[in-house]
Amino acid sequence: MLSDLAEIILLSLRVSGIALVLSAILGVPVGAAIGLTRFRGRRIMTALLYTGMGLPPVVVGLFVYLLLSRNGLLGGLNFAAIPELFTAGAMILAQTIIAFPLVAGFTMTAVMGVDPQLRLQLLSLGATRSQVAMAILREARIGVIAAVVAGFGSIISEVGAVMLVGGNIEGRTRVMTTAIVLETRKGNFELALALGVILLGITFLTNLALLRLQGRTFGE
Repeated sequence: MLSDLAEIILLSLRVSGIALVLSAILGVPVGAAIGLTRFRGRRIMTALLYTGMGLPPVVVGLFVYLLLSRNGLLGGLNFAAIPELFTAGAMILAQTIIAFPLVAGFTMTAVMGVDPQLRLQLLSLGATRSQVAMAILREARIGVIAAVVAGFGSIISEVGAVMLVGGNIEGRTRVMTTAIVLETRKGNFELALALGVILLGITFLTNLALLRLQGRTFGE
């Protein structure tokens, strides 16, 4: 029983952890670029990000399901890098898509909230574009951390998408949220509540750790 519980918790952390890293690697630069630069189509990009931030996770799950199904756009391609349905890889892909607009959108908002005079001062001192970008990100670090925290919170507690693309298979794709749904349906409320408390505890400890690290972010 305890070994099964540990397996579920570790799989949840592995899937959401990898998805969070991928969404941060993609989302922070995209959000910073949109917030720092002016280009044609910027308003459309911003509108798409905001739309993605409110996109129902189950819709993302349906999209990934259709994408990876045997008759889908990627399902017919025989590439090792493309995950199959009802695997951890499919759940990682779905969670990455869910977290990406949140990370990118909150990062963009944080960057745009930095005093515009800072950029002008840095440019007047001869700073390069990359130096200016890093300085602004440093100034907006709390907002960037909040973006990552929001991304993690959205995927660690998500159930619809991972249920669709993962299938809730015991020993393979069963994570904490899908296990809670299953145990509740079976009437095992004690186990469901225990998993819920563990899930809340993991979220709280992660948020606390990220907040403690905010002073060290970007080299501090």
